[in-house]
Amino acid sequence: MVNIVEKIDEIQAEMARTQKNKATEYHLGLLKGKLAKYRRMLLEPDPGSGGSKGFGFEVAKRGDARVCLIGYPSVGKSSFLSQVTKTKSETAAYEFTTLTCVPGVLNYEGADIQIVDLPGIIKGAAEGKGRGRQVVATAKTADMILMILDATKFSQQRQNLEKELEAIGIRLNKKKPNMSIKVTKSGGIKVNSLTTLKYLDTRMISNILKDYKIHNADVMIRDDLVTVDDFVDIINEKAIVYMPCLYVYNKVDAVSLEEVDRIAREPNTVVMSCEMSLGINDVVEEIWYRLNLARLYTKRRGQPPDFSDPMVVRANSTIEDVCDSIHRDFKDQFKYALVWGSSSKFGIAPQKCGLSHVVHDQDVVCIVVK
Repeated sequence: MVNIVEKIDEIQAEMARTQKNKATEYHLGLLKGKLAKYRRMLLEPDPGSGGSKGFGFEVAKRGDARVCLIGYPSVGKSSFLSQVTKTKSETAAYEFTTLTCVPGVLNYEGADIQIVDLPGIIKGAAEGKGRGRQVVATAKTADMILMILDATKFSQQRQNLEKELEAIGIRLNKKKPNMSIKVTKSGGIKVNSLTTLKYLDTRMISNILKDYKIHNADVMIRDDLVTVDDFVDIINEKAIVYMPCLYVYNKVDAVSLEEVDRIAREPNTVVMSCEMSLGINDVVEEIWYRLNLARLYTKRRGQPPDFSDPMVVRANSTIEDVCDSIHRDFKDQFKYALVWGSSSKFGIAPQKCGLSHVVHDQDVVCIVVK
């Protein structure tokens, strides 16, 4: 493992001293590919290597969604958890109060949202420092990251945390690159693009793939803005996760109104003060919005729907997904479904539909079985 860390340091040092221009694009692209490979080896050691996989304090995933609290020590993660759940996470005015995962459940709009308070991330978490590998293992299981920041501290904390998460394979508020790599048995590297590429060329693509010991593959790129970083992410797609992130600045009661206004205007950002209990509801509402969940009300034939206990599913779920949520064998007995709500083309009248029908938030669903 020490050798891998040394190799990472060497590559980072070489990238830092290499000037960025047209002539060095190819060299930097290869270095980025090597860097991603070594980081993956460090965080996810091969079986039998003796390295820890970092699941030392993982907690069972429960509820309808999981949100992980990420941030430096003493920014207010534990205070926020205590305010929005019934869990009392230890808080204090010194660093590293939380040394393990502390889960709680936020009940909102009929959904049970698991909130997990992770130990404070320090610089070098991507190399396993400060229990960084365990933080990584848990953070990658989240449906959303809530990055808690201190409004009174240095302005680079957000960028520094983003870099740490980028290094461990978490892509915040980004979509998966519109491209694919299909490994073949022969034929060499074939690159097909639907547009003129701005940041990649066939030579760079071939050499990055060969560095990963891929000598035969069909590469399809559908976006002209795909970068070297995007390409490396697709090669390592099993180690990369894309998820929404909400940046929450705490302690805004300790800064000027002008500073609060400036911070609040940053993208994907909400402000709050746990000490004064200000803005907590705004954060909770934004969590619900960004998780993009849908509430469904089920009913039996001849009976009114139960509006007190909604079923919570992912947005764009189908009737088949609803059946799976009830029981994995339920769709085998499926005959048809009756759906009331905005997904029904008949308005207030029910629509008879099959397993592929996409449901909307607050639809009423009646499943008819054989």
